[in-house]
Amino acid sequence: MLYEDLLANVPELESLHTRKFRWLVTGSAGFIGSNLVEALLSLNQSVIGLDNFTTGKHENLKAATRINPGNFTLINGSINDFETCRLATQNVDFVLHHAALISVPESLSQPQNYHATNAQGFANILEASRANHAKRIMYASSSAVYGDSPENPKLESKLNPENFLSPYALTKYLNELSAKFYSNVYGLECVGFRYFNVFGQRQDPTGAYAAVISKWVDCVKNSEIPVIFGDGKATRDFCSVQNIVIANLLAALAPNVSGKVFNIGCGIETSLSELLRIIYKIFAPAQELRVNYESPRAGDIMRSCADISLARKYLHYEPIVSLETGLKFLKESLA
Repeated sequence: MLYEDLLANVPELESLHTRKFRWLVTGSAGFIGSNLVEALLSLNQSVIGLDNFTTGKHENLKAATRINPGNFTLINGSINDFETCRLATQNVDFVLHHAALISVPESLSQPQNYHATNAQGFANILEASRANHAKRIMYASSSAVYGDSPENPKLESKLNPENFLSPYALTKYLNELSAKFYSNVYGLECVGFRYFNVFGQRQDPTGAYAAVISKWVDCVKNSEIPVIFGDGKATRDFCSVQNIVIANLLAALAPNVSGKVFNIGCGIETSLSELLRIIYKIFAPAQELRVNYESPRAGDIMRSCADISLARKYLHYEPIVSLETGLKFLKESLA
């Protein structure tokens, strides 16, 4: 079992093997959320999932809960409804908040929807968690908050709202401000993560806004030609979802992290051309590498990489799953 083996190699999580907590995972039927559910159940933890299945999938939960299904309870509901949030957070120790609308391009055409779900929905989770005395909230921010900042690697302290490129980025920044306020004023412990280019099992390859790895893997498996916008020299910090899961669990147990926000990536730049080469090597070694180059898209940045020194210092976080290993795990999950 993937998570059981991986988590056994993280000594900071040893107490989770012997002590049972009650966890709420919002967005539990989504990509990251379902991986969090799977990992927690592999540790014999008690898990509540909250999802309204706008983008989440029942099959994700079916796969995630095959281990210890009796420890999982699903609430079919929305974070936009405060009463649902209040019920979901009752008697919960830790909240892993990953329910959100996540498309940067879509947020430009639907800013009100993104504010209602991402900002107000998170406000509901914060207030419900405070009222029900949750120990700590871990929540998903995004590397999108760095916008078109030319600085690289990205440092948590070097954020400038003038660099924002989308309502999505704005909502994530508002979440960081709200979490900091609740930590400082109400004493509700909150820890945020600026995720960098997450990929892995149960990531949806369909749709106009699918992440590049899931889309390219789908293309290569179906003998279609992937598209690179630009010359392929743009770089990203690709982070396997298993690293994201470990960061969340580390943050739940780490001391002196309330109110902080951490970059979570691998700290390694990979060009789009190199990424495609690796995908072909792993998923279609007998195929000739093919690619269509198209004009760069408006708003795309050339370089993006996480400085993860703060996460290393405070969380003892290490990206133990590399890009190639993560892609091999993905291949195994699709077999």
